[in-house]
Amino acid sequence: MLRIYQNSYRRTAKKAVVYSTKVVCCNHSTLCNITSHPRRAPRDQHSGGSGNGRHRQHEEFLLAGNPARGWSIPPPSRGYGMLVVRILRGALKLRYLVLGGAIGGGMSLSKKYEDWKDGLPDMKWLQDAMPQGERWSQFSKNLLEVGAVVKNAIDIAKEDLSSKTTVAALGITTDESRKKFEKMQNQVETLQTEIMNVQIKYQKELEKMEKENRDLRTQYILLKTNKKTSAKKIKKSLIDMYSEVLDELTGYDTGYTMADHLPRVVVVGDQSSGKTSVLESIAKARIFPRGSGEMMTRAPVKVTLAEGPYHVAQFRDSEREYDLTKESDLAELRREVEFRMRASVRGGKTVSNEVISMTVKGPGLQRMVLVDLPGIISTMTVDMASDTKDSIHQMTKHYMSNPNAIILCIQDGSVDAERSNVTDLVMQCDPLGRRTIFVLTKVDLAEELADPERIRKILSGKLFPMKALGYYAVVTGRGRKDDSIEAIRQYEEDFFKNSKLFHRRGVIMPHQVTSRNLSMAVSDRFWKMVRETIEQQADAFKATRFNLETEWKNNFPRLRESGRDELFDKAKGEILDEVVTLSQISAKKWDDTLTTKLWEKLSNYVFENIYLPAAQSDSFNTMVDIKLRQWAEQALPAKSVEAGWEALQQEFISLMDHSKKSQDHDGIFDQLKSAVVDEAIRRHSWEDKAIDMLRVIQLNTLEDRFVHDKAEWDQAVKFLETSVNAKLVQTEETLSQMFGPGKMRRLTHWEYLTQDQQKRRSVRNELDKILKNDSKHLPTLSYDELTTVRKNVQRENVDVDTDYIRQTWFPVYRKHFLNQALQRARDCRKAYYLYTQQGAECEISCSDVVLFWRIQQVIKITGNALRQQVINREARRLDKEIKAVLDEFSEDDDKKAHLLTGKRVLLAEELIKVRQIQEKLEEFINSLNQEK
Repeated sequence: MLRIYQNSYRRTAKKAVVYSTKVVCCNHSTLCNITSHPRRAPRDQHSGGSGNGRHRQHEEFLLAGNPARGWSIPPPSRGYGMLVVRILRGALKLRYLVLGGAIGGGMSLSKKYEDWKDGLPDMKWLQDAMPQGERWSQFSKNLLEVGAVVKNAIDIAKEDLSSKTTVAALGITTDESRKKFEKMQNQVETLQTEIMNVQIKYQKELEKMEKENRDLRTQYILLKTNKKTSAKKIKKSLIDMYSEVLDELTGYDTGYTMADHLPRVVVVGDQSSGKTSVLESIAKARIFPRGSGEMMTRAPVKVTLAEGPYHVAQFRDSEREYDLTKESDLAELRREVEFRMRASVRGGKTVSNEVISMTVKGPGLQRMVLVDLPGIISTMTVDMASDTKDSIHQMTKHYMSNPNAIILCIQDGSVDAERSNVTDLVMQCDPLGRRTIFVLTKVDLAEELADPERIRKILSGKLFPMKALGYYAVVTGRGRKDDSIEAIRQYEEDFFKNSKLFHRRGVIMPHQVTSRNLSMAVSDRFWKMVRETIEQQADAFKATRFNLETEWKNNFPRLRESGRDELFDKAKGEILDEVVTLSQISAKKWDDTLTTKLWEKLSNYVFENIYLPAAQSDSFNTMVDIKLRQWAEQALPAKSVEAGWEALQQEFISLMDHSKKSQDHDGIFDQLKSAVVDEAIRRHSWEDKAIDMLRVIQLNTLEDRFVHDKAEWDQAVKFLETSVNAKLVQTEETLSQMFGPGKMRRLTHWEYLTQDQQKRRSVRNELDKILKNDSKHLPTLSYDELTTVRKNVQRENVDVDTDYIRQTWFPVYRKHFLNQALQRARDCRKAYYLYTQQGAECEISCSDVVLFWRIQQVIKITGNALRQQVINREARRLDKEIKAVLDEFSEDDDKKAHLLTGKRVLLAEELIKVRQIQEKLEEFINSLNQEK
């Protein structure tokens, strides 16, 4: 403590820093702070002394203490003791804190470990499944023996080679050397047989362990699934992601000549060479249809192989999974493949370029993508299209021309190699053999038919000029359709185990045989090619995307890239909005439209079948009642429904045309909208019960024969005049065509009458005389009148027959009749009160007005009923029809491509497609890098 005071004194004397001390108050056992000011002590102006003097006094005061307040300076030994006590107390506290923290942390860690251990599945059964103890020692011993045997075989082979060289160099020809050489050769053959047996045994043990491993993994997954109720979304495997990229590229059509150079395994070969059997052996399932010499593969089949816990197959565009362990599902899968192949062939073709995409998953499958192509043929049959051979060649070259495609060249070993067509094609596409794998099939038959030495040359690449990465020999079965994959693989192993090819000089290497070794080699090469080329392909699509985006900004700077699907959805919304506006049309507009449409449909029948026939009879009203009732029971309801349907169509089309005038209208939808509306209207039909309902209403309305008030009378008169005037206009047009232009028009327009028109004019002059003499003439001419007219025109050197005269009479009489009806309507305009008093015995005949009043009432009632049906029923039924048509069009890509077209659509579709492919490629590359 004394050292603290001394240090404070030194700092004060130097006048530089703040000092603070703590002293012990003896009387109160408290600590007191004494703090000096941070500035230099100023000189004492009053006393004239220095600041050092004051500090010195202050130090003396501290050293001597202040008796008035009871302060005292503790001795130095006591201060040191207190300091040691404090240090010991802090150290003891720190020890207890460390010990307590360690104990607590250990208990917490132990508890967490126990919780984590309890969460793990029970793996005791794993100890029973895995080899332990003596089993593991025996397995290790077997592996060591295999290594020793292989090493001895290599040493003997080296000695054999050196002995051959020595004998050849020295010219030794003694019997002892020959015997020794034959003995060594027998030993080599014996060792090679042992190697083959050990390899087969090792493969079986390996397959057994893999099967046990898959079972353990499956059980662990099931246990883990049961533990976690909220399962996460299953992450896609690498091969599934890669297959999706290839599927996207399959439908990619570009104007930038951007080729698809992503790797895939292309299976090519002559017809019936065993291509499909090799693919099935790799997939471990008989998934393709079979035929006796018939072409079965008619379209490219893309098969994505992936490892999974269950052996299943699934088409790209289907949700159904086929269990490949069940024969029934296998049969259905083969039928579906055959159906899709035959459905893809159209227009009399034999083969198709349409790709059938499917995925096969199962335990132990090698991950890869294979494309099975139709077999190459040299001769066509009569049931094939004329271009079948060329089509297959072009298709095969197209797939093999991909510089990153792995060519799996299949050669039938049971036929002469010189008869092969596929090797020449492969040489053209891959002359250096950097991406070709040669596969010799049916080796079991080849061993019986061909020279073994020839087979060895083929598998060593010395027979064909074609080069390849590797040469493999496989056996794809005994030619039986019912053999399972397991039986075929067992037969293959037994064959290679006992084959004489392995008991002579120049034996085939063991890794060159069996489908298992082939599949592993193809898979390794496939993934190597993928890793080498995927980055380059991704960069190419980035450049394509940049070019497309630049072109879009230059041509459509203010529009977003909308593909056909998005444009279709937008057009669908606009069409459905227009259907909704049908219900917003006012009742008055519906009444006017329906009334106009009804009279257009009914007017001709009214004049031709009711009004004119009734006017010819003596009893006008009776004839009208009969005709009206027949009309209402038969034709009127159906014609009314037809008029309502046309009115609905007219209003809906009017709404669609009105929307085209808006500022937001996009003309790209016009063709689609018109097609949808036309198809929906064609399908739409009025409810059948509407006809029966209208029939009852119309019959009841026509029973009323009395005009109720002056207003209705005036409306009927006006309706009669309007209708008659409209018919007069039509009749005048008919007469103008029949008799030619008048004098004034001929003079002003330099027009002339034809010979027929001159004859018609001569006949008309005679007919006008008849009507002038008898204004109430009947609608038909008598025989005498016809004879008189014909003879009178003969005097003018005009020769006509009676039919010609009748044809001229009909429009002439109709004009005469309509003029009289129009005059009667004018006379009856003010005769309402006379009609109400005298009725049918009225001096002025107003039966025409009453007839048209009844027809007018029927039209009003019918129009009202149709309006209610349109608003309440038919508009909603039309809405359903339009939705059904839109749903059908949405699933028909060809229809959408035909109706939504133009540079804007094509460019947007291509840009969206490139973006999708690039995104999938980047996702795949990221996953691939993570797997590395």
